[in-house]
Amino acid sequence: MLGRLADVLLPPVCIACRTRIWSHGPLCGACFAKIDFIAPPICARLGVPLPYDAGEPSLSAAAIAKPPVYDRAWAAARYSLTMRDLVQSFKYRDRHEGLPLFARWLVKAGAELLADADLIVPVPLYSSRLWWRRFNQSAMLAYGVARLSDVGVDCFVLRRVRRTASQVGLTADQRRRNVAGAFKVNPARAARVKGKRVVVIDDVITTGATAEASARALQRAGAARVDVLALARAVEPTSFVL
Repeated sequence: MLGRLADVLLPPVCIACRTRIWSHGPLCGACFAKIDFIAPPICARLGVPLPYDAGEPSLSAAAIAKPPVYDRAWAAARYSLTMRDLVQSFKYRDRHEGLPLFARWLVKAGAELLADADLIVPVPLYSSRLWWRRFNQSAMLAYGVARLSDVGVDCFVLRRVRRTASQVGLTADQRRRNVAGAFKVNPARAARVKGKRVVVIDDVITTGATAEASARALQRAGAARVDVLALARAVEPTSFVL
C-alpha cells in the first residue's frame, strides 16, 4: 500500500526521457529501442562489432595492427544517442536509478569474462575528484556486477596516483600520455592481484587509453590476466575482420 502511495506521489518515469511508465527504473519502449547493444560477432580482443561471423574467435584489423595491453575489452552498448545521455546523467548529474539495469547489462555483455574471473576492480578516481563528485561511478557499477555475478570486488586494489586532465576532447595519443603512469596497485593489496584473473570495470571505453593504463598496472603487480568490461564504448562505423 505504501508502494502504491509512493507511485502516486512520485510516479515512475523512464530514466531517459522521463515519460511515465509502469515501474521504477527501466526505460520506456521507445528509449530501449534506441540502445545500440553490441552483440556477436565481435572482435575477440577489442569487443567491437564485426561485419560477419567467421565461425571462430576473430580479430579486427585494429587488434591485429596494434594488440592491446589487456586481454579483452568488451562493452554492453555503443556510446551513442540514448546511451550517451544515460551515462552522462549517471556520471555527472547524480542520476543513479538506472544502476540495477546497467549492472544487468554489464553481466550479460561480460558473461564470458566473468565466468572464470577471480576479482573485479573498478577504475579509480583521483582523491580530489572523488571528493568533489562524492562517488565513483565505476565503483558503483563494479559493486552491481559483483552482486549479480558472485565475483569478489575490491575498490582499493587499484589507485590513481596522480590527477589527470579530463579525457574529453583529447586525441587518442593525448589520452595515452594523459593517463600514462596514473595507476598503481596498492602494495597492501597486491596479494589479491598476483596470479589472479582480474576484470576491470569502467563506464565508457573511448580510445582504450584508460583501460590500457589500468591493465598495465595490474600486470606489473602479477595479474595472470586482465579483462576490461564497460557499460559503453565508442565504436567506429565499421570494423573489418582479418
